[in-house]
Amino acid sequence: MPAKIAIVTGATAGIGLHTALGLARAGMQIVMVGRDPERLEAARRLVAEGVPGATLDTALADFSDLRDVRALAAALLARHERIDVLVNNAGMIASQPGFSADGYEITIAVNHLAPFLLTNLLLDRLKQSAPARIVTVASQAHRGTRLDPAMLTWPAVWSPLTAYGRSKLANILFTRALAKRLDPAVVAVSCLHPGVIATQIGNNAGILAGIGWRLAKMFLPGPAKGAKTSVFLATVTDPAPFHGAYVIDKKIAEPDTAARDDDLAEALWRESARLVGL
Repeated sequence: MPAKIAIVTGATAGIGLHTALGLARAGMQIVMVGRDPERLEAARRLVAEGVPGATLDTALADFSDLRDVRALAAALLARHERIDVLVNNAGMIASQPGFSADGYEITIAVNHLAPFLLTNLLLDRLKQSAPARIVTVASQAHRGTRLDPAMLTWPAVWSPLTAYGRSKLANILFTRALAKRLDPAVVAVSCLHPGVIATQIGNNAGILAGIGWRLAKMFLPGPAKGAKTSVFLATVTDPAPFHGAYVIDKKIAEPDTAARDDDLAEALWRESARLVGL
């Protein structure tokens, strides 16, 4: 059997890099996606050294620009006749308010709208490659946040952490709505909290929170542990029980109340589709 092909976004460092490593060790052919060519090549070399003989490819895309996302999807579809696994891992915390190239609030643009668009553009190829998987990295940071689809691109209240939490709530709602549209025997869909992991993502969470994060990282587990649930969901023998689920430490968990609101999930889907031009 030919090796399964797995696409990992945000694969240049942290959890994404270790997810690529884990899936390569599982025998998959990996496409590592990042926005910086030098960092992407360095990450590819690390995986190649860690998994001798692994088949590795790279692809460039800046998720703050939906044109880049569309170009990425087109390149992946042209290069690969099958796509077995898509891991939506790329994410960021903005240190200050800002806009994407499309004029949308930067955090929701990168963390939600970009993977929403990429997933939909690759969905037919994933279906053709059945049984396939879609895994999205969410977070416990979604708890206590609220999301109004009508104000998705610029919310009334903004801070680095509220914007990040809102985007992670969107990840879970997206997974929930997508799962209702798919047969898990064809494409199984899930999302996860990777744990509180020592990565660079919290460095931009505001002045005080950023300082606290840098201090806390000394006591936190590393990204190899953070990648374990992503790798598990991409490789578990029977993914059906996890279809549409929010997973922590390889076990199904219950997300916050807002993340279980099917009406909100559908409203978010409709507005997201409008914003990305689907």
